[in-house]
Amino acid sequence: MTEPPAAARPEMDLKLWIALARAFDAVDRHSRASIARFGLGTTEFGVLEALYHKGELPVCEVQRRILVESSSTTYVVDKLCDRGLVERRASEADRRVTLLELTPAGRRLIARIFSPHAKAMRRAVGVLSSRERAQALRLLRALGKGAAERLEAGDAND
Repeated sequence: MTEPPAAARPEMDLKLWIALARAFDAVDRHSRASIARFGLGTTEFGVLEALYHKGELPVCEVQRRILVESSSTTYVVDKLCDRGLVERRASEADRRVTLLELTPAGRRLIARIFSPHAKAMRRAVGVLSSRERAQALRLLRALGKGAAERLEAGDAND
């Protein structure tokens, strides 16, 4: 049996979008609840986690990794610096670049909370078998990459 042309199944595309949005929302609620237990917001946790796993990073790279706007990142980094969890410093190689690094207190905090958060996320996605999770990961990566490529090519409104 051949698949109908894309124009014949627009409702399927919209259903996929709705299912994806609802699935993200449900898993995101698990994430937010897990992070809130530690007195952090999602963006704060994202900054700490990126620095924990990648080490010192330029602000722009942290922004790219946690998918938030520049102004939000600045605000969150200010808060984390005020709390003594993150330090800023100018790059020696390029003074225009600001680097972020965990302080010892920031490293202790994220080391303590990352494992319980990862456990909460495993529980959230654990409704799928490991085979289904691997399949979902492959499909979502392909969807994300393809959608991004189409957007870059100017196909967003076609």
